[in-house]
Formats: sequence, structure tokens, C-alpha cells
Amino acid sequence: MTKRTIEELKAYEAPGHFGMTAMRIHGKEETGAAKFWAGVSTFLPGGGAEWAYEDNPLEKFYYVLEGEITINDKSGKEYVIGKDESITILPYEGRGLANKSNLPARMLVVVNYPE
Repeated sequence: MTKRTIEELKAYEAPGHFGMTAMRIHGKEETGAAKFWAGVSTFLPGGGAEWAYEDNPLEKFYYVLEGEITINDKSGKEYVIGKDESITILPYEGRGLANKSNLPARMLVVVNYPE
């Protein structure tokens, strides 16, 4: 077992993201996990992530801890995910993210490692 505290987490740059801070909680380097990693992303108002194309083979799970985040799919459909709500993005589904509110949004992110 590996316990992690907020004091141990370090911010890192997530490619294609803006107006946000990402911190890895659990993963290969942090806990020795082999199947998936988990982190917390905090999006400032106006923050988000550029469109990530459908060539990504990873499965993603987002759970909103505070605030709300808007996620759009390749058809342009928007999903507003609020506190205590989640969304799953399957392999090869594209997505874009935006915090369209005037409050910060915090989101738990879980992503599998490629096989």
C-alpha cells in the first residue's frame, strides 16, 4: 500500500491544457501502479484543454470535485459536468474541455496506461 498526501503532490505541465494546474496522485512513478494513473486537475475560469483527436487509445474517467467543466465531443455536443458527476471518454473518442463558469473547477482524472 502507498499513502499519498496533498503535500507530496507536484504540479506538472499537461500538454494542450491552459489555465489549469495538474497534479499526479497515483501512477508508475508515484506508487508503482501498472494499470492506470490518477490526478487532480484544477481549471481556472476560462481554462481548459485543446481538442484531443480521436487517435488516442486511452480510456479516461473524469469526476468533478468542485465547480463544473464543459466537455465537447467530436460532433460538437457539450456535456456540462458538475460537482459529484462524472464522464467516461472511451478510447479513440476525442474531447475538448472548458471551464465556462466564473469559479475554479477541480476534477479527478483517471487514465489507463497503454498496453
